[in-house]
Amino acid sequence: MSGNEQYCKMWEALGLDLEAHDQLLSVIPTIYQDIYLDQENRPQGMEYFDFVVVEIHGLRIKELQEHKEKGGKVVGAFCVYVPEEIVLAAGGVCVGLCAGAEVGMAEAEKVLPRNLCPLIKSAMGFKLAKICPYFESCDMIVGETTCDGKKKAWEVLNEIVPTYVMDIPQKKSAKGKELWLSEVSQFKDEVERMTGNKITSDSLGDAINLVNQKRKALKRLNDLRKADPAPISGRDALLVEQVAFYDNIPRFVEKVSALCDELEERVAKGIGITDESTTRIMISGTPMVIPNWKLPFIIETSGATVVCEESCTGQRYFRNLVDEGGDTVESQIKNLADRYLETDCACFTPNNERIDHVLEYAEDYDVDGVVAYTLQFCDPYAVETHKIKNALGKKDIPVLEIETDYGQEDTGQMKTRVEAFVEMIGNK
Repeated sequence: MSGNEQYCKMWEALGLDLEAHDQLLSVIPTIYQDIYLDQENRPQGMEYFDFVVVEIHGLRIKELQEHKEKGGKVVGAFCVYVPEEIVLAAGGVCVGLCAGAEVGMAEAEKVLPRNLCPLIKSAMGFKLAKICPYFESCDMIVGETTCDGKKKAWEVLNEIVPTYVMDIPQKKSAKGKELWLSEVSQFKDEVERMTGNKITSDSLGDAINLVNQKRKALKRLNDLRKADPAPISGRDALLVEQVAFYDNIPRFVEKVSALCDELEERVAKGIGITDESTTRIMISGTPMVIPNWKLPFIIETSGATVVCEESCTGQRYFRNLVDEGGDTVESQIKNLADRYLETDCACFTPNNERIDHVLEYAEDYDVDGVVAYTLQFCDPYAVETHKIKNALGKKDIPVLEIETDYGQEDTGQMKTRVEAFVEMIGNK
């Protein structure tokens, strides 16, 4: 039996709509060739991540099914606030369920309003249209209350598949921290109930160490992007960050580490993906999940290089480590809660930490300009852009505001605006 035939049988067993699923998979090779494979001077270490994309619904899904056949569980999450360490400690696997394509949105709009964040509609559409094998592999779905759109969408999703929701506090006050600690503790109890496995201090300690290794590998990769010229394109770095949400963690750490070894050699030799005169851009704002590569591609084909992502698919995901000093489950849960609450999502008020981090990255990565990126109808990030722009303005760092969705209709307009922005920076 060929790999494709085996995968088809697996997808069929998962209940996927094979025709709709084929339509989704048929789109990726063409855009991937244009956006990724046609780049010049790419690091050889990116070959693994190209392979991951080729096998995006194949090998990894097969691994998840084998894990389930052995009695393991799979948990799907939509947000970086869900502590994957707890899932791992109970013998499970945690995968990201956010989607970055328009496929399936027609189904989503049958139950959700059209003027809703495309990330929410895309994820819901992937489930309703039965085109996401990750969704169909999950034994548990975890939502969270980071915005009004999400928390109401989870009510609709719960009508289709049982959905556990974690309540994110709106303020990082003493009461907010108390609420969040109780939410993380309750999530631990729910995961134990679902898996049938008791989480111990040893298993949780090992899981914390493992996920910290992933964060360290991603941080090492991003620290190397501070070099001028940057040794890797923003597109490739983003792809690595995207793959982090569902790949096997030990394998991912190994491959990212090998890529970093190669990049360190490039930096030592002064080899960059472009030359030193290239405009350095930071993207700040909402997450970009596979296959949402539109904006980085436009920026990097307009005379600039993306050197930093201030987003949930970037710095927010790996910036902070969990303290590994806890020696009881209770102390480890406290350490997890403390670390995850440090995440500077726009759902918080006030959110001055994010302003400080944006300014820090702008200096550390020596950026010439910032693209403030917002998905349509994402009110928290759209409103917070005002404070980001003001803070950067005081440092004389220009900002371009981009609001878009997953469609391609505005690509020409976006490219014109980005090209003008890059040209303006070069003329300063």
